[in-house]
Formats: sequence, structure tokens, C-alpha cells
Amino acid sequence: MDAWTTADAAARAVPLIAVDVAGFEALVARLGEGARAACTANGFAGEGGRFLAVPDVDGSLLMLAGCNVRDGVYALASLPQRLPVGDYRLDARGLPLEPVQAALGWALGAYRFARYRKAARAPARLVVDAGVRESTRALAEAACRVRDLVNTPTQDMGPADLAGAVRALAEQHAARYREWAGDELREQFPTIHAVGRAAAADRQPRFATLVHGADDAPHLVIVGKGVCFDTGGLDLKTADGMRWMKKDMGGAAHAIALAGLVLAEKLPVRLTLAIPAVENAVSGDAFRPGEVIRTRAGLSVEIDNTDAEGRLVLCDALAWAGEQKPDLIIDFATLTGAARIALGPDLPALFSNRDDIAEALLDAGRATQDPLWRMPLWRPYLTMLDSHLADLANSGPSRHAGAITAALYLERFVPESTPWTHLDVYAWNDSDKPGRPRGGEAQGLRAHFEFLRRRYS
Repeated sequence: MDAWTTADAAARAVPLIAVDVAGFEALVARLGEGARAACTANGFAGEGGRFLAVPDVDGSLLMLAGCNVRDGVYALASLPQRLPVGDYRLDARGLPLEPVQAALGWALGAYRFARYRKAARAPARLVVDAGVRESTRALAEAACRVRDLVNTPTQDMGPADLAGAVRALAEQHAARYREWAGDELREQFPTIHAVGRAAAADRQPRFATLVHGADDAPHLVIVGKGVCFDTGGLDLKTADGMRWMKKDMGGAAHAIALAGLVLAEKLPVRLTLAIPAVENAVSGDAFRPGEVIRTRAGLSVEIDNTDAEGRLVLCDALAWAGEQKPDLIIDFATLTGAARIALGPDLPALFSNRDDIAEALLDAGRATQDPLWRMPLWRPYLTMLDSHLADLANSGPSRHAGAITAALYLERFVPESTPWTHLDVYAWNDSDKPGRPRGGEAQGLRAHFEFLRRRYS
């Protein structure tokens, strides 16, 4: 990671002392009058988000950084882009920050998406020893992978490009890759094809899969919604509603990154990654409100709203996943605005058909400071998706419980005997926060990997 440097650099690195308001006076008393004078002159008293260079007791330079231990992973995350460029090492005289959390937060704060313009500056680097680096690198790279995929504009992240990310991961880990497209996709995965068929010839829908691991290992299937751009279809979104719809493949980005973590850490599972990749476009061939589509599972679905397309591409993928008779299915999707209305942008909505798995995921989220919030699969609400023509509709007239009805729709395509979780995720930061720059964001990724590590290790 560009955010880190090795322990060999510690001797020349600037000491970095993390301090808070409560411990400020005691610390400055130990550092001496030179440090106190500098703090007084600059009005610094350990406030979070501020930093100040002061003389150490021997006259050398050190850096004080105000922070709050309760911020955990993000306690130092604003510093890589704000400190003068150089190398820094955490000093033991400061607050007792957990090294792995500090290193991860530093890497998340150092991230900038620079595909289309050069970064304004290089990040300051943190000295990280080999053990911490080994424990943290994969998580940091996975989070940055989500961000890179989501931040990439649609012209460079269409269905073929998204499938290419799955193919590249398969090649990296000597996994098997398969892709369905064209007539084969229409026959085998009719709802995926229906949603994506209106796109241009070079942006046609496809279903990409990766398989890796022993046949007798527990079978884990990870599914991600890959709508590379969502106009809303014929139920066209407004301009402001469409502006950031390049991020509607955020579920696929999470699924790809989580699969990469499983492969990199060699969890003893048979892994299947499944990514339906489409663009929900408008043309003479677009699917229409009122059409009835026969899904892969054999259920008929009436199209009430073409802007409820994510559940359509996922339902065929989930039906296929269930046919594999796995130990567990996990899906990620930027599925509903209703989840954001209920929980805001920072809390992904978790649904599961197994209480024990949901509780284990919530516990993993607490352990990794990667929060999730469980929402109910309140099955009486399934009547909101009633259709007088088909087995069910993809949405309904009521605006109540939108995240729940979307999850209930998905559940219809998962065998009751198969444990399943669904994460309705925003995958985006609307503004800059320490360690969470504006743009694509990994949410629930660390929680899910910790859960899988505990379940399968």
C-alpha cells in the first residue's frame, strides 16, 4: 500500500503522538516547555481532527495528532491527506491505538481515485511492521477494490467490463470462469436478459461466474447486483435520481471484493461468485411495464415498475445459486432507496432467513467496526407484491416497507432449506469524512469477511 512504509523507515520517521483533550495536559507536561509553548501559541489542546508539530524533549520534531480512541478504525484516518508528505511512526507515549485498526484506517484515508486525473498530492505514510501489514493488506486492498469499481464511470464499467473483473479474479487465483450471454442468456436467465436487452450492442447483458475450491468443501455462493447504469428503464428516473447510477453495480463490487478476500486468505470453502451484469437502458427493445416474464425458477413475474430492475437480475442469479445446493448464499445489492430512508447512508440493511447467521454477522460487524442493521423479513408484506396476472409482481402501488418487500421478493427465489443473507447497501459516501472520501465505499465488507473467517476457519 502507498499509505504504508516498512519498519526499516522507523528511525527516520517523525514520531506521531495521538492525543485527546482528556490526556493533553499530562502529555504536554512530559514533553516539556517547548511543546507547551507551541501548543499555547497555536491554541492546540488535543482537539480531534487537529495536528501540530512541536519539539520533543530532546529538541527533535514530533507531531501531535488530536483524535478519539472511540473512532477506532477512523481515529487517524484524516491524517494521510493532511499531514506534510513524509513518513510517520506511532509513538508509544500517545493514546493506545490498536495497530491493525490504525493501519487500516490510515490506508482508507490515503485512498484517492486517480484513474482520470492525477492525485493532488501523495499521502503521508505510516510505518507498519510486517505482522500488521500481513493482517491488514488484504482488507485494505479489498475496500479500495470496491471503491475503484464503483467510482469508475459507466463508459469504462459496462457489463463486459464488470464481467472482466470477475474473469481477472479467476485468472489470478486459477479459478474456473464461465459467462452466459446472447441467446444462451435469454434461454437460461430470462429476467437478466430482459432487463439488459435494451442496451447497445457492445453493452449487452451477461452472467459471469467464478468457481474455486474442492468439491467436498462447504459451498459458499456470493452474488452481487451488477447494474452498471440504471436509467430506470421506461419508468425513467429524474435527472437527479439518475446522476449517480453508475454506482448501481455496487453490490457486484462488494461481491467481487469479498470473493477476492476468501481466495486470498484461502478459506477452506468451495467458492462460487455470481455476477449478473446489465445496463438498464431505454430503447425500442426495452422491457415494459405490464409485461410478464417467466423467471429461471419457473415463477412468472409481472413488471409493475422497470425501475425495480435489481431484484429481477438477482432473482435469476439466486435461483441458479440455489440449484448448486450450497451451504450458504450471500448477496449484496444497491437495491432500494427505502433502505436509505430507514437507516441513512452509513448503515446497510441486513436480511436473513436464519437468525443464527444474522446474529453472527451483526457480531462480526461490531468486532470489525463495520456496522450492519438487521431488518425483518415480514412475510405478511409479500401481499404488497400480488399480481392478478402472474405469480407475483416486481413491485406494487404501496410505498410502505420498500426494502422489506424487495427482500421478500428475493426470498421467493431461494430454497427454504438454504441459508441466505441479503445486504441492501448504499456503497457510496455523499461527502468527505475521515477515511471515507466522497464516492464509492465498501460497507459491510469487513463484517462479512470476519463472519466467513469465523464460520469456515
